[in-house]
Amino acid sequence: MARMKFLCDADRCIECQACVTACKNEHEVPWGINRRRVVTINDGLPGERSVSMACMHCTDAPCASVCPVSCFYTTDDGVVLHNKDTCIGCGYCSYACPFGAPQYPQTANFGTRGKMDKCTYCSGGPEPDMSQAEYVKYGANRLAEGKLPLCAEMCSTKALLAGDGDIIADIYRERVVTRGYGSGAWGWRTAYGDTVTV
Repeated sequence: MARMKFLCDADRCIECQACVTACKNEHEVPWGINRRRVVTINDGLPGERSVSMACMHCTDAPCASVCPVSCFYTTDDGVVLHNKDTCIGCGYCSYACPFGAPQYPQTANFGTRGKMDKCTYCSGGPEPDMSQAEYVKYGANRLAEGKLPLCAEMCSTKALLAGDGDIIADIYRERVVTRGYGSGAWGWRTAYGDTVTV
C-alpha cells in the first residue's frame, strides 16, 4: 500500500502562496486557520529559501502519541487524521507537532478555542466519504475522488509534490542529480558549509 507524503523542493518554491490559497478555498477553512503556510528562511539574505509547510503525516506521529483521547488515527494510505467529535481541544498535539500543523480555530481563553484543525491531505475524515457532514467538518475528500491534494496540484513550479512517498523520493532524487549536486546534496558541507573540514 502506498504511503502518502508531501515534499517541498525549496529550490523551486517561489513563495507565490498558491498552495495556501488553494487549500483555504477548497476546504472553506475558517479565518485564522492555515492548514498550509509558506515559511521563508533567511528572508532577504543570500541563500533565501521558501518551504511550503503543513502536516507531514508522520509515520510515528507525535500528535497521536500525546493525545489523551486518541482522536488521531492513520489511514491505510498513511494519512494522519483526527476525529473532531472525539477531540477535546486540549492542545497537546499542537505542542507536540514539530510542524505546527494542529491549530485552534479561534483565539480565546482556554476551553473556548474549539476543537483542533489540521491538514487532512484532502482525504476528509471519519464520516462517510463525500458526505455533507464530512465536508462541513474536514473539507473536500479529493482522495476519494482519485485526486491528489489541491495544494500540490496548484503549485505552478511543481515545488510541492504529493503522492506515494516512494515515487516522490524518486522524483526528488532525479532533480538533485540533474542539478549536479551529486552525493554532496545531503552531505556535511551542505549542512554546515565550508567552515568545517571533513
